[in-house]
Amino acid sequence: MSLSPILTSAAFAPIQNVGWIRVAGSDRVRWLNGMATNNIQALKPGEGNYNFFLNAQGRIQGDATAWMLEDSILLETAADRIPALMAILDHFIIMDDVELSAVEHRAGLLLVGPNASTLLAALDVCTNPIDPMELVRVTWHSALIDLIRTYSPVVPRFEFWSDAAAIGLLTESLKSTGATQATPEELEQLRILEGTPLYGVDIRNSETAKDLPQETAQTRALHFSKGCYLGQEIVERIRSRGNVHRTFSGFVLHGDLPAAGAVLSDETKAVGELTSVTRIELPTGPLQIAIGYIRRETLDRGAVIIYPGGTATASTLSFSLPESRA
Repeated sequence: MSLSPILTSAAFAPIQNVGWIRVAGSDRVRWLNGMATNNIQALKPGEGNYNFFLNAQGRIQGDATAWMLEDSILLETAADRIPALMAILDHFIIMDDVELSAVEHRAGLLLVGPNASTLLAALDVCTNPIDPMELVRVTWHSALIDLIRTYSPVVPRFEFWSDAAAIGLLTESLKSTGATQATPEELEQLRILEGTPLYGVDIRNSETAKDLPQETAQTRALHFSKGCYLGQEIVERIRSRGNVHRTFSGFVLHGDLPAAGAVLSDETKAVGELTSVTRIELPTGPLQIAIGYIRRETLDRGAVIIYPGGTATASTLSFSLPESRA
């Protein structure tokens, strides 16, 4: 499957399995800052940051992007995680003026690719530049739309959030420009190409794996001088002692395409596993990549990494593509 429109022009798609929690009340900023791993207090209206939510042992219980509004904070996370995350957060509302509510009836549309900003201007949705991790509220065809430029280390990525009618009209307008509709499989390929972990797939909280923040290599979710928060003692202890024993990494695969969960070894013992795997068709040929965990000592000594059916070369999480492959 080719990612050409996403990597060279622009593509759109409905946003699936994403939900929202509204955090309101006069104590919302102070309280949420004591729950999340990033600096909520530093956010200004229209700014956002990525966060983990931990237990007292420092294990990741959930993740969300926090968006600061004038009167509340919106948490963007997986829709199927909303009940569990709200229950975790609600447990720690004691004497605080904080109210949590799920945001219903919100439709989303994704626009991604190097020409995405040009399409925004062409459709008169937004003509001003938008910084990464910025939310702006725009009026388009009398509809109020939350336009977000979200995290993406490969190509610009924008989200539109409004009612279903406005998102439907915007979708038809994008189709009229000739933009391509991306499939779920293509968006999954882009996620792996970006090296972005998915909670429940690459970030685990199960009987067999309970990941710590530093193990995920998502430094964008951590702030080390914001003050205390739930699980902060463990995070700080890991930082003061150096590194964790294993880390999240990218891998270029040579050989058969393995299934997710394939074990990595150094010819003598297991040293990690692949959590997400894909094969991308490029003009210069197929690219097989994966993301997953590996012991740091294996990387440090440059050992040969093998999996059933081939070998793996460690890579940066955001994979680099030669210009000829874009």
